[in-house]
Amino acid sequence: MQNRLKIAVQKSGRLYEGSMQLLKECGVEVSNGNNQLRIVSGNFPVEIFFLRDDDIPEYVQDAVADIGFVGQNVVREKNKAVTEVESLGFGKCRLSLAVPKNGTMQSVKDLAGKKIATSYPVILGQYLAENGVTASLHEISGSVEIAPRIGLADAICDLVSSGSTLFTNELREMETILKSEAVMISNNNLTAEKTTILNSLLFRIRAVKKAKNNKYVLLNAPNEKLKEICGLLPGMKSPTVLPLAEPGWSSVHSVISESDFWNVIEQLKNAGAQGILIIPIEKMIL
Repeated sequence: MQNRLKIAVQKSGRLYEGSMQLLKECGVEVSNGNNQLRIVSGNFPVEIFFLRDDDIPEYVQDAVADIGFVGQNVVREKNKAVTEVESLGFGKCRLSLAVPKNGTMQSVKDLAGKKIATSYPVILGQYLAENGVTASLHEISGSVEIAPRIGLADAICDLVSSGSTLFTNELREMETILKSEAVMISNNNLTAEKTTILNSLLFRIRAVKKAKNNKYVLLNAPNEKLKEICGLLPGMKSPTVLPLAEPGWSSVHSVISESDFWNVIEQLKNAGAQGILIIPIEKMIL
């Protein structure tokens, strides 16, 4: 029987779609149309287990799964003996303290002696200790944001994405404790064969991530402006320049980082570039 890398993925919730989409973009054929709890890829040596996100760190620690896709918030809260291998680029959120929007509390120091409801007592306890604050923690598994309205707590510590849930419950975000996103975690004792499979998967994941952070650019440039325009487009090494059929003009091809995109495009236009085309990159191998 072929040795396969066992991957634990959240069976439902906010990280499920991102995990499955990433595997698809990496060319790993996986289909869970019948809501199975275990599936085997037809074209890559992995099998996928669908588990509760809170259970994934323990399953990886105990080698029931070799690696897992899970939120950093869960990794830090469960504090299991696993290795964070790679940030996956999706599922971004933050763990924050929130208080009633009409209240007077402004910082973590104002929580001294207060009651705080949370699903993350370990992370919150560490944060309070680091800030010299003693408070009463109420661990609850869901609907944390309603706690102040029903008198269970004075404040909450919960995950925040858009902030709309806090707004609906008349809360305001006070302090961010942890910025989180989906990460890959690994068992600390992988065999050599499974490490090889993991490295192959990481190669694909990093190519997909790199592509998402960059854009492919094609433009036409007058030859007398080539030096200036190429100076704005370093690309991976240097821009590709090809002569056009029209004398005095060249086609320039390069790659722009997503973070620099709009500033560079504006500079290119001001330098005389014309016919600028921006194309998404599906994979990027360096």
